[in-house]
Amino acid sequence: MPFSPSASIGAAAINTGQQPLQIVETVLRDAHQSLLATRMRTEDMLPVAEALDDAGYAALEVWGGATFDTSLRYLREDPWERLDLLRRRITKTPLQMLLRGQNVVGYRHYADDLVEQFVYKAREHGVTIFRIFDAVNDPRNLEAAMRAVRTCGGHAQGAICYTVSPVFNGSSVVSLAHTLVEMGADSICLKDMAGLLGPADAEQITRTLKLQIRVPISLHSHCTSGLADFAYLRAIDAGIDGVDCAISSMAGGTSQPPVESIVAMLQGTDRDTGLDLRHLRTIAEYFAMIRPHYAAYENGLGGVDASVLMHQMPGGMYSNMLTQLREQNALDRLDEVLEEMPRVRRDFGYPPLVTPTSQIVGSQAVLNVLLGERYKSVTHEARAYLLGYYGRSPAPIAAQILQQITSGEPLIDVRPADLLEPELPAAERGLGALAGRQEDVLSYALFPGAAREFLEWRASGGPERETVAAVAAVLAAASPAAVSLRARDVGRERSSAWKLAGRQRSMG
Repeated sequence: MPFSPSASIGAAAINTGQQPLQIVETVLRDAHQSLLATRMRTEDMLPVAEALDDAGYAALEVWGGATFDTSLRYLREDPWERLDLLRRRITKTPLQMLLRGQNVVGYRHYADDLVEQFVYKAREHGVTIFRIFDAVNDPRNLEAAMRAVRTCGGHAQGAICYTVSPVFNGSSVVSLAHTLVEMGADSICLKDMAGLLGPADAEQITRTLKLQIRVPISLHSHCTSGLADFAYLRAIDAGIDGVDCAISSMAGGTSQPPVESIVAMLQGTDRDTGLDLRHLRTIAEYFAMIRPHYAAYENGLGGVDASVLMHQMPGGMYSNMLTQLREQNALDRLDEVLEEMPRVRRDFGYPPLVTPTSQIVGSQAVLNVLLGERYKSVTHEARAYLLGYYGRSPAPIAAQILQQITSGEPLIDVRPADLLEPELPAAERGLGALAGRQEDVLSYALFPGAAREFLEWRASGGPERETVAAVAAVLAAASPAAVSLRARDVGRERSSAWKLAGRQRSMG
């Protein structure tokens, strides 16, 4: 789907913004979400935090996305405390999070009171840049989050989910960008969550946005298809203000392009990043040491998988789907699921595949394959999506599928959150004595089961019992490179009552 700018746009008129390229490092969030099913523990982030802070990145993406759920559900970590620990060590570089608009960090729409309070608390705990997106690119689903970010003094970055479909084109990108800026976006991100953006389109989109949009523009992509490095290069030449990268030992595959390659490519040019390759090498060595500890969660994609150009599944969803099929002893049916996903997506009106629509479409594809009959069983989330509770689908939903699944129930055509009553008062009552602070109430409102289990474990003294083993595990794993990054300091963090379980406890 080539992107065609207006014929009136001449090359000489385009502002390529010849400034140093800004790089956002994703290793503490999206890189391990894409490669390691989001299982990296805070204990493995802290020793390298100060080195990351000293590197000169424009921002460090450290929170949001799937990290919140995974921390509570599998790692017995408080995500709020992870943020506090990182903020203590990262004092110069802005902290960035990925916010799913009205879905916050969850998988359904939440009421405005929860969205607003979550944003306020995230800002209080150190988040500066909020990258806000909606899975179906419905601007109504960004209103509450954008307003809250601006109210609390954060940087609101409006994200446009890039996809390939008959209804997504260059006009869509420009129109959405204008809408987001009108809503108060301080910057715009083109979020290519599956690595579908080709070099030519990357250049043309960048040129047009730089001409028409008067806020900084950044590009986020993944290496899954093998296109991202080339798309970055063309976008950089066209004047993109910033790109997302991952340190080389956590780059490639379903992650982002390696930061060192981009830095080396631009050295001596007017887009020179100013980052030091020798300093980055120390960081890369640290994560090369840490990564094997999470081998059980590797998604197995060490190179390029061009099939993503057909199924369009983002990296994080790919690793989680492999885990899901493995648990069902159905890994041999992966190819069937990948072939079914585009069919489900077409039936559902071509939503971009990003959380939660990637899970909705992916789970339905798995059911269709494993049950041997399409839509014999339908998830609650899929039905809610078809009825409009996740926002407007980019294209009309297949009438036959809609009738089959919803039995003619009326669709909603209002902002979905307008139908929701405030949630925090009920969450506070439901949590009862476990509600030690407002952050606990927010965690419970977002993930009731996982949060309650975690908070009960914490109240029982679980962290204290595991502190000694945890400290021993970190020190045993430390290499000279890790020690040079002040790994010894981790022990002091472990002495807190809420600190994490150690390596000797199996990772969920």
